[in-house]
Amino acid sequence: MKAFIFGIFFLLAAPPIQAATIETFPTVPYDRFIIYQSLILFWLFILGLIVILRLKLKEIERVQKLKLDTPDDQIPYLS
Repeated sequence: MKAFIFGIFFLLAAPPIQAATIETFPTVPYDRFIIYQSLILFWLFILGLIVILRLKLKEIERVQKLKLDTPDDQIPYLS
């Protein structure tokens, strides 16, 4: 149990110590702009995928509700 508590304390205390010594973002404004722009495009892409998936799921539910997914041999023919 002591090792578990020590491990959690180490995991919580280690990132602030490392963050003080390692620069995560460049200091040049142009490079910083490119990083932020890439992050924004990434999250817009992820949100777009979520929207597309929701639309496709709604379409599948609509088709199932109308029973349009029945095989061809069960479709009645007009004579």
